[in-house]
Amino acid sequence: MEQSRPAAPLTALILGAGFAAEGHTIALKAAGVDVVAIASRTESSLAAAAEKLEIPRWDTDWRSLLADVQPDIVAVGTPGGVHFETIEASLQAGCHVLCDKPLTTAAADSRTLFELARDRGLKTAYAASYRYQPQTLYARELVASGRLGEIYEAEFVSHYHWPARMPFGWPHRLEDGGGRLNNNFTHKLAIAQNILGGRGPGGAEVLAVTGECRNDLKRVPIAGKVHDFREYFTRALSVEEAAECEWAEVTSDWAYTVLARLGDREAPDEAVSATFRHSGLRFGRHADHVAIYGEEGTLHIEEAYTQGPMFLATAPDCWEELTIPEHIFSGLPDEDDPTQRNWTQLACDLVDDIRGVETRDYLTFRDGWIYQEVIDVVRAAAGWTRIVGE
Repeated sequence: MEQSRPAAPLTALILGAGFAAEGHTIALKAAGVDVVAIASRTESSLAAAAEKLEIPRWDTDWRSLLADVQPDIVAVGTPGGVHFETIEASLQAGCHVLCDKPLTTAAADSRTLFELARDRGLKTAYAASYRYQPQTLYARELVASGRLGEIYEAEFVSHYHWPARMPFGWPHRLEDGGGRLNNNFTHKLAIAQNILGGRGPGGAEVLAVTGECRNDLKRVPIAGKVHDFREYFTRALSVEEAAECEWAEVTSDWAYTVLARLGDREAPDEAVSATFRHSGLRFGRHADHVAIYGEEGTLHIEEAYTQGPMFLATAPDCWEELTIPEHIFSGLPDEDDPTQRNWTQLACDLVDDIRGVETRDYLTFRDGWIYQEVIDVVRAAAGWTRIVGE
């Protein structure tokens, strides 16, 4: 009897040569994908990334690579302002796409990409990937088990003390995908939905939203091009150095307050009230945290993206520190760095879905579109707005 041959490895093209592109490359390789090419606009950083990541082919012309390589998957790790063009071309070429947040810089464009992928039967993944944090997954189990009773409220509070004199770049430009709503709120919303039962029918869909955002930064020094996101923190200028530079106007948001109702569209009266509060420049006295308030108890998780200790109280001032069960960790990639672990889990889920293997729910371009709808409402200070999501 002739034995069936194993499926040929899927192939991938990476767009970008910075932090996210590196993470996507490592994630896809861990998922069994053959990363065959990488493209970026800056030749020197591109060559260095290709060598470091052992990617055999690289070019500054991403369209030529896309046509020549004909990959199964395109991973987009560039700033959000250039996402639409590259993703649209990739989908038109019949590629599945993994994209970091934001999907695009406007809800209408994000919806166009979601519908194009849907109509062509292509798989997509949206990397608001801190929803895979072990603390998030355990919190979801606790909520589902009824340990907290009926859930009424959720809050997500953080204050990051980013350097005000880091060099001017895409984080400072709304048109390039910068801003804290695009790059912080997206993770928090993904965490909230997962804890409250996942998004989709019967889960924690965004039903309505209101909010506001602020630009507290105004201007920053121009001090050379920064290619890798991680370098923005290490290359912050002193007061004296900044005084010698030209300065550029900042267009992105650095603080936000978002109120949302999350729940089942078929039972809107049972929705959870969620508060998301963040500043990218102001430090606070109390630790960043996530809290879930239920009829029978309160769950408190330290750090903005549920990375710290977990505490449960079922009576006033009686806090019990929780231990995350081993099965949570065993169900995730064996990776110490949380950002990389979460990217890798998303890549594994996408690849399994492409291959027709049953997988857990993961974020797709539909989520990227809906998240941008929410962000657009908040930026416009439009008041309470219903999010239709269809």
